[in-house]
Amino acid sequence: MAKILIVDDDHQLRHSFEKLLMQEGHDVRTASSGEAGLAAIRECALDLVIMDVRLPGKSGLETFREVREFEPRLPVIIMTAFGTTETAIEATKMGAFDYILKPFDIPEVLVLIRQAVEAGRFMRSQVDVDVVADSCSREAIVGRSKAMQEVYKAIGRVAPTDATVLIRGESGTGKELAARAIYQHSLRANKPFLVINCVAIPETLLESELFGYEKGAFTGAVNRRVGRIEQANGGTVFLDEIGDMPFGIQSKILRLLQERSIERLGGREPIPVDVRIIAATNRDLEAALAEGRFREDLYYRLRVVTLALPPLRERTGDIPLLADYFLKRFAKEMEIASPGISQLAMEHLSRHHWPGNVRELANTLQKALIFSRGCPLGPEEIARGIKGDVLERTAEGESSDEAIRRWIRKELASEAGENAFDVLMDRVACAIVAEALNLSGGNRSRAAKLLGLSRPTLLSKIEKYRLKIDTSVSTDSP
Repeated sequence: MAKILIVDDDHQLRHSFEKLLMQEGHDVRTASSGEAGLAAIRECALDLVIMDVRLPGKSGLETFREVREFEPRLPVIIMTAFGTTETAIEATKMGAFDYILKPFDIPEVLVLIRQAVEAGRFMRSQVDVDVVADSCSREAIVGRSKAMQEVYKAIGRVAPTDATVLIRGESGTGKELAARAIYQHSLRANKPFLVINCVAIPETLLESELFGYEKGAFTGAVNRRVGRIEQANGGTVFLDEIGDMPFGIQSKILRLLQERSIERLGGREPIPVDVRIIAATNRDLEAALAEGRFREDLYYRLRVVTLALPPLRERTGDIPLLADYFLKRFAKEMEIASPGISQLAMEHLSRHHWPGNVRELANTLQKALIFSRGCPLGPEEIARGIKGDVLERTAEGESSDEAIRRWIRKELASEAGENAFDVLMDRVACAIVAEALNLSGGNRSRAAKLLGLSRPTLLSKIEKYRLKIDTSVSTDSP
């Protein structure tokens, strides 16, 4: 749930927006003017502001400038009619997260709101480094091994500079946390921090997402659009999974690093931008170079400073500290007392290979804690947590990604057609929700926390997929 402020002088729009967002589980405040909006922002810690450009008295742009002065990390989405698009673009250049054109598409707006809330959390949620033993900080980089001490030193040395950083490590080692720690200790800590996952965005959309486009650049480009890199001007852009970036876009990232400028799609004039690039990958970039899948000049531009995160199997001495941290953190989130862990269970954790690294360890302990009855976790709970992991290897030599792709190929062979994507997505979503309910013993509040959803959103999905809950073991207490 996020705390969201809507600033607009249109009473009907405010009411409709408020109702929509409350149905999504958000805590919504409203204001009808810039002055009232500023007062609300000063009174309450908010996660997002959605504000119209045209307001009585102080304009939306003037209001936004003031917001930036005392809440620089608060994401703001600008609403505008088609006639005032240029003003919204100007606000975006000043640091607004994005803008919405009226009338807007509700599903697209909800996606944008989720992205903005997440971006705000990334900027404001402190990543603790080398936490003390009794800490249950929401997000932290944990470990006292020699390898992790070198990581802490590297973060401390590179953070105050503007150097480009390449973070390398297997999936689940904490590359995003390391990137955020660098950002939060940098001189750009009060400027935007935007995360771009180079594999989560389809290749056909990635270029326009990164660099924006001019009106008429392609069919459907009815207005100019500012890209993510331009939006982050003055701040930091984290390019996650850059090893999977399409070859054609790599040249534009190289130009950004070399010339500090970009070009929108359909544009001819270079646009100067001032951003720091932090990139991360779990790929073997040297092999990609040899195979011609990654540009050599970009490779050397990225690795000004390289930060290597060790896999968990190479720092098993940190497992007890990590286990203690995760148990305390998850217990706090579930509002229960941490049961601790037995010595036999800890030995079980230390013997496991952990192909999913710290992320797999965290998931295992969270599942074990859900099934615990207040007693210290034993080997059985740990074994159940490990075996129940969706990402476990399903066959000799077959990774989780390969197993998932094999299933997709099989299903597409029988479900190919106009609605195949929606059918498969619904199957996966239904299985995820059902498993969360199973793990939480039918407790809907706890299942919602497990999934990172609001309770109303979870209830709507339970209804959509017609899932049955065993009420004999279910309770709605957190």
